[in-house]
Amino acid sequence: MMDLNLQGKTALVCGSTQGIGFAAASQLALMGADVILLARNEEKLKEAVATLYKADRQHHTYLVADFAHPDQLKSILDGYTKANNPIHILINNTGGPPAGPIAQAKTEEFVSAFSNHLLCNHILVQALLDGMKKEKYGRIINVISTSVKQPLKGLGVSNTIRAAVANWSKTLAGEVASYGITVNNVLPGATSTQRLQSIISNKSKNTGNTENAITHEMESEIPMGRFADPSEIANAIAFLASPSASYITGINLPVDGGRTSSL
Repeated sequence: MMDLNLQGKTALVCGSTQGIGFAAASQLALMGADVILLARNEEKLKEAVATLYKADRQHHTYLVADFAHPDQLKSILDGYTKANNPIHILINNTGGPPAGPIAQAKTEEFVSAFSNHLLCNHILVQALLDGMKKEKYGRIINVISTSVKQPLKGLGVSNTIRAAVANWSKTLAGEVASYGITVNNVLPGATSTQRLQSIISNKSKNTGNTENAITHEMESEIPMGRFADPSEIANAIAFLASPSASYITGINLPVDGGRTSSL
C-alpha cells in the first residue's frame, strides 16, 4: 500500500504565501506534516499559516527571511535549528528572475539570481542536513523550471540559473543518498500564478498583442491545452516528499502538460 503519511514529519516550504509554494504547503499539511512557511512578508505569512489544515494536531509556524540577504537567512536558520527538532522535508521554491533576452541582461542580474536561488538553496541545505541525517529521513525538493531540459524564449537569466540549480541538485543527490535523503527537482510548466501573469503582461507590453492573445498562444503550445493549477504541481512535490518516494533521487520531473519536447 502506498505510504503518503507525513505525520511526525516537519516540512520547511520556501516562497509559501502564494502560488506553488502555498499549494505545496497546504498539501503537505493535509498529509499530516508540521509545516514551516518561509517568506519575506510577515503579514502574508500570518494569513497563510492560519489557513493550513491542522486536524491531525500539527503545529504550523513561519519564518521571515528575504533571499536577497543570504546572511540574514543563514542567521535565522541557525537560530531555529538550534532550538527546535529536525526538519525532514525542504521545499526550495523562489520566484524567478525578471524576463528578458539574455543578450540584454546585465551582469548584476545573473549575480542576484545566482544568490537568490543557488546560494540560498545551499544555505538551507547546509542548515538542515545534519538533522535529516540523524533522522535517517530527508526530502529535498527544488521547484525550478522545464528550462533545464529546454530553454524558454525570453527568460535568459532564468534559463542560466535554473540549470545551475539542477546540476547542484544532481551532485548533492549522489552525496547524501546513503543517509536516506533524496534530492529531486520538480519542473513546472506554465502555471496559473502571479509570475505567469507578469510574464504575459510584459509580453503584451513588448509586442503590442493583447494579454488574451498571448495567453491563447501559450496555451496552444501545451498538449493539454491549458495552464496548470498550482495544486497540480503541489501533488508532484508532495509525492516526492512522501515515504513512498524513498528510491527516487536525482531526477528532474516535468509537470507541464506535455509541453517539453525532450525526454
